[in-house]
Amino acid sequence: MSIDKYETLNQERKIQHTKRKVAAYCRVSTDNEDQANSFESQQRYFRQYIERNPDWELYEVFADEGISGTNTKKRKEFNRMIACAKNGDFDLIVTKEISRFARNTLDSIFYTRDLKKHGVGVIFMNDNINTLDGDAELRLAIMSSIAQEESRKTSERVKWGQKRQMEQGVVFGRSMLGYDVKDGKMYINEDGAKVVRLIFHKFVNEGKGTHVIARELREDGIKPMRVKEWQNTVILRVIRNEKYCGDLVQKKTYTPDFLSHEKKYNRGQEEFVIIKDHHEPIISRELFDKANRILDEKSLSQEGKAKHSNRYPFSGKIKCGCCGSSYVARYKTRKNGNRYKAWRCLEAARHGSPHVDKAGNQVGCSGLSIRNEDATHIMYLVTSCLKYNKEKITNNLLAIIKSIIAMDTAGTDSEKLKSQIKAIEQKRTNLIDLYTSGDITRDEFSAARAKCENEIAELQSVIDSMPKYPGKCSGGAFDRIDKQREMIEKQQELVAEITEAMNGLINGVEYEDDFYKEILDKMVVNDKDHIDVYLNLLPLKWSYTVAKSVNCPQGRPLK
Repeated sequence: MSIDKYETLNQERKIQHTKRKVAAYCRVSTDNEDQANSFESQQRYFRQYIERNPDWELYEVFADEGISGTNTKKRKEFNRMIACAKNGDFDLIVTKEISRFARNTLDSIFYTRDLKKHGVGVIFMNDNINTLDGDAELRLAIMSSIAQEESRKTSERVKWGQKRQMEQGVVFGRSMLGYDVKDGKMYINEDGAKVVRLIFHKFVNEGKGTHVIARELREDGIKPMRVKEWQNTVILRVIRNEKYCGDLVQKKTYTPDFLSHEKKYNRGQEEFVIIKDHHEPIISRELFDKANRILDEKSLSQEGKAKHSNRYPFSGKIKCGCCGSSYVARYKTRKNGNRYKAWRCLEAARHGSPHVDKAGNQVGCSGLSIRNEDATHIMYLVTSCLKYNKEKITNNLLAIIKSIIAMDTAGTDSEKLKSQIKAIEQKRTNLIDLYTSGDITRDEFSAARAKCENEIAELQSVIDSMPKYPGKCSGGAFDRIDKQREMIEKQQELVAEITEAMNGLINGVEYEDDFYKEILDKMVVNDKDHIDVYLNLLPLKWSYTVAKSVNCPQGRPLK
């Protein structure tokens, strides 16, 4: 291309030059009454600033209201602006200062770098930084770090001030069931207080459980606060809340990172602020203490049950074909007094047969229960129906087990030990070649060589301890041979026991174990005539009927 053509392209570029589209970004606070910082004022300011530059054209003013600048996750307008920039909608972003754009150093550098890749620059007016300049990133990093440190100091000052106020009895938090929080003080809300007293009365005086209390409140049409419906966990939080007996405990949650603003439960990481007899109680301290003693006793008994809750292969695996709920274990008593375990739909266990409660909710389920022995027998029938080469599976598993067990008697074969020593010696020789070629350092060579020497010494010591002349064994040699024979006999007995257990599993022995737990995906109980079984990793379904006896039709492919 001749020089004249280059000059022509330059002339065309000048002729085609158009105004740059410029966006503005500001972050304002909705509770700030200062008009100088209001959204309208800032929007007017940026419009006038951009209009004063003849080469600029205002694209849009993006603004986030009342949102912290220490992270960008919840800043919707900021994220929309970044998306528009990457889409090529404008060429430049103007903002007042780094602290308005992002107080997180990593965010500042990340977003400005990302925008620069798309040809979009950012001008920080007060900091006099244009990210399209050569030294912009260094100056940006310094100023962002200063802004981030200022945020940290502000966070520490706010936390310190809040704790001092907490110690003086100022309540930080929102209204709750039974109490209204206004100006840092708690006032009894009588409508909610009646519900609180009713919950404690039912739990302590009537001896009802949290599930029952939640159901009765739902049926009575009583509405909870900030949740859709009453659950046992809501009742538990009410009973455990010390505010209802007049005490105040604050700093139950804390913010470990001022950048993420994520709250965590305080498990002793920070000091609690505790004030007794802080406000007017809704219930007496005696009633509160009694209710919590009952909860503690139940918690201890439940811990013992929890140890065995997952030992059954059907836990969480049996599903209701009517409502989709999981089945839960229940113990029942026969007429002769014997107890047996059965599985029942959780919705049916909680609410009984289908009906409409007092609150107008459709609750309950007609799902039938199934005896544990029936479920176990069904799984036995399923595994019996599976078509696979049982002998091949048994032989493969035994080969693996025998190879592992044989490792314990490797020392009885001196030839094998000698071959292992030769292999390690060859490895040691290769290390010298690697070191002389510069592939490994001196320290790496020394460490690897020492490891090889130790392995060789250990194997050689085993060979030295073996009898060299079997026909003329000393007393110690005979003892070693006897021990080796005893070890081999024990290992043979172990292999026999493992073989018997594997044959039982593979051939379908009927008993509860982890085998059923691992192979079962789900068992769906539709009714007594339709119980469907699905296994993990198999696209088949087996259907069964439970009557006086359990019948087993063949499995059929899923449709």
